[in-house]
Amino acid sequence: MIPHLVYFADPMCSWCWGFSPAIDAIARSHPDLPIRLVLGGLRPFTETPMDEQAKAKTRQHWQHVEAASGQPFDYGFFDRESFVYDTEPAARAVVAARRLDAGHAFPLNRRIAHAFYAENRDVTDPNVLISLAAEEGLEAEAFAAVLNDDATREETLADFAVSQASGVTGFPTLVAGPAAENRADYVAVAIGFRQTEAVLEAVGQFLRNNAS
Repeated sequence: MIPHLVYFADPMCSWCWGFSPAIDAIARSHPDLPIRLVLGGLRPFTETPMDEQAKAKTRQHWQHVEAASGQPFDYGFFDRESFVYDTEPAARAVVAARRLDAGHAFPLNRRIAHAFYAENRDVTDPNVLISLAAEEGLEAEAFAAVLNDDATREETLADFAVSQASGVTGFPTLVAGPAAENRADYVAVAIGFRQTEAVLEAVGQFLRNNAS
């Protein structure tokens, strides 16, 4: 196996939004380093609208992420009534992008997160997801068809299963493998949020340790 990274994330995970500059920095610093995106499934298939207690808890999380990362947040989100925080449609949208063109998975994941956190757009709405995909260069009609395809739903569930089987307990989680020659185990780069500089140093150390 060649050195690579696996990133377990969710486009509606606030700490993943805070971590996105680190992922962007890795791509810039190590353009030839493969990164596999696995959709973790933060809270898929939620059916209960957020109550005031849930809003207060979520707002607190966002404030922590904003303070730690400097990423923008639109707190107008908390003026919504009866919002159902179902992360499955957004995750499925990223999988749909991956099925159409793997190169669009990371950009759409980031675009969805930005739309949700910084623009207060409802990314549980399929029409919004189709619009965002079109903004990222995917043909809207083709994307809509794949978004609603049973195979995309199954592949999304498969991503969730991989995350659970890998022992991932929170997002973001970034791991690197192989740890050494002829080994298939992985080493942690970030379990939860880390500052970009620390992440780049960890990735650099991993690559030095695995230099051929």
